[in-house]
Amino acid sequence: MYKQKQKAMNSIDLLLQQLDEEVVKTRKMFSRLPDDKFDWQPHPKSMSMRKLAGHIAELPGWVTIAVNSDELDFANSNYKTPEVNNAAETLAVLEKTYADGRAHLVSAGEELLNKQWVLRNGDHIISTRTKRDTVVVAIDQTIHHRAQLGVYLRLLDIPIPGSYGPSADEM
Repeated sequence: MYKQKQKAMNSIDLLLQQLDEEVVKTRKMFSRLPDDKFDWQPHPKSMSMRKLAGHIAELPGWVTIAVNSDELDFANSNYKTPEVNNAAETLAVLEKTYADGRAHLVSAGEELLNKQWVLRNGDHIISTRTKRDTVVVAIDQTIHHRAQLGVYLRLLDIPIPGSYGPSADEM
């Protein structure tokens, strides 16, 4: 039996691989977004589809924020979720934030990713973690909110694409 030697992947390579894999799944989910339901929400406490889709689309941009800064302070920044009005705009935001986040991650070094990064709202510290862990959280949040979007689509009786295998709609 032939055993292929594999180069050990550093954390940047692993993060890039996961980012690349998750954006493919997110594109598939965004291809199902109904343009006429962007203001729909399943519950008054839930985000609208517009806000949820915009948030998912922006999340790869958090890679750029983590690499290029030491913190994000909501109280002292002009940061806000992009406004999207349809599936095409949502996909365009995703493609922009993904390309930008990926490029910044490629250029980052392991040493940079070991530095601390803080999420705050003024004096209130929301979290302190390494830049690497902030990138992981951005990817995790993409997965989490994409699943939430899948529930929205299911409630609207829109077929859901599979993420890690076929969905019930694809069986």
